[in-house]
Amino acid sequence: MLLLIIQWLQTLGVKVPSAFSYASTRMMLAAMTSVITTIFLGPFFIKKLYSLKIGQPIRYASECPLLAELHQKKKDTPTMGGVLLLFSMTLSLVLWMDLTAAFTWIFLLVSLSLGFLGGVDDYLKLRHPHAKGLRPKKKLFVQTLIVLIMGSYLLLPSVTGGVQKILGISPPAAKEWSHPKEGKAHLIDTKDYINRIYIPFCKTPILLGSFSILMWLLLFLVTVGTSNAVNLTDGLDGLAAGCLVMSSSVFALIAFLTNHADIARYLQIIYIEKAGEIAVYLSATAGASIGFLWYNGYPAQVFMGDTGSLALGGVLGIAAALLKREFLFAIVGGVFLFEALSVILQILSMRYRQGKRIFRCSPLHHHFEYKGWPEMKVVLRFWIMALFLAIFGLASLKFQ
Repeated sequence: MLLLIIQWLQTLGVKVPSAFSYASTRMMLAAMTSVITTIFLGPFFIKKLYSLKIGQPIRYASECPLLAELHQKKKDTPTMGGVLLLFSMTLSLVLWMDLTAAFTWIFLLVSLSLGFLGGVDDYLKLRHPHAKGLRPKKKLFVQTLIVLIMGSYLLLPSVTGGVQKILGISPPAAKEWSHPKEGKAHLIDTKDYINRIYIPFCKTPILLGSFSILMWLLLFLVTVGTSNAVNLTDGLDGLAAGCLVMSSSVFALIAFLTNHADIARYLQIIYIEKAGEIAVYLSATAGASIGFLWYNGYPAQVFMGDTGSLALGGVLGIAAALLKREFLFAIVGGVFLFEALSVILQILSMRYRQGKRIFRCSPLHHHFEYKGWPEMKVVLRFWIMALFLAIFGLASLKFQ
């Protein structure tokens, strides 16, 4: 909206400082808006949740007796705090992002659709305390449908053109530097740019070409996988929110670098037009997560629930796909990956090894709780690991 206001003022002859149109300025404004909004509205929101008796259910004592005992004090702590996160992020999107850019609408759709899915799941858990919310197959079906909509726009030129005409938005495009030192580059359209895979520490991309079915699969894995991985990580006070701050901040910086032709040429990375909008929204995500930590840090006054974790995980996943850094996210978001793998390995072990467990309890953070680590010790060490992986992933752009 800010850019539209600036354009309107310019038509009236009003001079507006050009700094307000820069992605870097809007990144800072988006982050500050999300932080202030989340912290300011937090008390009113938490009070409302208490009045609605939206309390966090505790896992069954029969499944994890020690865990149920350790987390008994968390019972009735309000959940669905993701509504506050999404409100702050959406406000920042409306205020500071370019409403004529395709990336803006992609993030809005992903955030609200996955947030709604998580909200339905949270509601069912609260309404039926002995149930487990939406069935995994139903949840996966909706997530797959969202990916199909995104993939159709990004991978099918006819759909891309149709949406462009209806909404009046500019489709994603990119430039690849064939001769970085000479400054030569060639334009890549949406389908060609999406069908490229960049491996960390490697300059040359893998071109999928006609095998775009692999790109559909990768888009599904990174978006749905990250959404569910963040959901699994959200099990201790401040754990998921803190890791989200680091991952979204690093990817916001990567998006900012990708948005500048000279910097992209210097680093020999792909230049993506309008990638600054990705940076702005990820800055808003980081800011909202910081503000949420004000109330979600130990001892938590509110939990984000599936409403927040599914949506924010999806935002990170689709950002990695749009920036063509799907495999880099496996490093930057390594904590989320480890948490998801611990659950998968635990399930496979119990199914095919006559009920034998690899971990005392999964996801991974609960394994360390079972070993006797205090909750804050687990959270802080996971934060340290998340920070290290985020810095290591960022360094890969320079060392490729």
